[in-house]
Amino acid sequence: MSEFEVFETFAGGRIKAWVKGVTVENAAREQLENVAGLPFVHSHLAVMPDVHFGRGATVGSVIPTKGAIIPAAVGVDIGCGMMAVRTSLTANDLPDSLSAVRSEIERKVPVGNGPGGNHKDTPARAASALRRSGLDTRLEVILAKHKRVKRAKFATQLGTLGGGNHFIELCLDEADRVWVMLHSGSRGTGNILGTYFIQEAREALEKRVLGYHVPDKDLAFFVEGEDLFDDYTMAVGWAQDYARLNREVMMDRVLLALRDFFPGFSLEKEAVNCHHNYVEREHHFGANVWVTRKGAVRAGAGDLGIIPGSMGAKSFIVRGKGNADSFCSCSHGAGRAMSRSEAKRTFTVEDHLMATEGVECRKDSGVIDETPMAYKNIDAVMAAQTDLVEIVHTLKQVVCVKG
Repeated sequence: MSEFEVFETFAGGRIKAWVKGVTVENAAREQLENVAGLPFVHSHLAVMPDVHFGRGATVGSVIPTKGAIIPAAVGVDIGCGMMAVRTSLTANDLPDSLSAVRSEIERKVPVGNGPGGNHKDTPARAASALRRSGLDTRLEVILAKHKRVKRAKFATQLGTLGGGNHFIELCLDEADRVWVMLHSGSRGTGNILGTYFIQEAREALEKRVLGYHVPDKDLAFFVEGEDLFDDYTMAVGWAQDYARLNREVMMDRVLLALRDFFPGFSLEKEAVNCHHNYVEREHHFGANVWVTRKGAVRAGAGDLGIIPGSMGAKSFIVRGKGNADSFCSCSHGAGRAMSRSEAKRTFTVEDHLMATEGVECRKDSGVIDETPMAYKNIDAVMAAQTDLVEIVHTLKQVVCVKG
């Protein structure tokens, strides 16, 4: 039995939403209608239970398009996603205080944005990974064609966390086994590329002689066959590959930090590395289309994915059920219940201390916007998508490193 609701729309288009038991704010509902009504959306728009207002399109939406891509729907943290590995460690191996472990992870992996979030020098292992990947050569091709793109220190940001909702966690599963889980994307260069092509799409829309108007300038798009379309897919492909490598290098550095405390541990076979802000070519409902997952994870039959909660809540390793109506997708997390500014106005440091009790993490005013109460209830989000995924492991964090 299908669990989705069908939303009525006034601008045309169809919306299937997995939102039973969760709230969809009015601003997000308006965005969903705007996107669903675009003439190149294929079949319908799929809405995940962590849906909330975003730039142009809602976070927590799956947008299949024929012959066009909306850069702002992909966003500026291109390739942002999750990685998790299971270790041979158990809860009994961990010390009573995890403060030193957290501090060592923060020393090994630069956090935050700006100069403080870069490596002073590209670590040797990261430099080697970068050379093998060919990403440096691929980026030069893009920059040679688009000289207005500002150059960022992508090499020194490889293996770094960033800020906002990006994190590194140590978690315990239902059998008290220790997992390492992290969340990050394509860092400064991905942001620069995303921002640049969003503006290029706006300018292209103004010049294009189609007589077509979008309800929001952030829904400006590239049309397949245009030079800019090809350039964008090249750039977004680069950023997605960089984001995946960034998570791998960062995971390597976290594991190095752990070996300072637990030199004999090994890694289990279970590991996941998945995007949740990206676009790729897929086949759905009889057509080859571009699928943009803006805050959504691919959940094809048998696919492993990660759905994290907030700093003080549970997270889940899931296996996809291949639900065709969702374009084989699921949520990418709990989803924000309120904006960052509203969270800062609403909650205090004392509230945050109570919500993160038992978790070794930042307890200061600088992370109030990431406090658990700023997010939707992860149990409600999971209950709304039982026909999209099955839960393989339930994780509870014991250490959380924030940018």
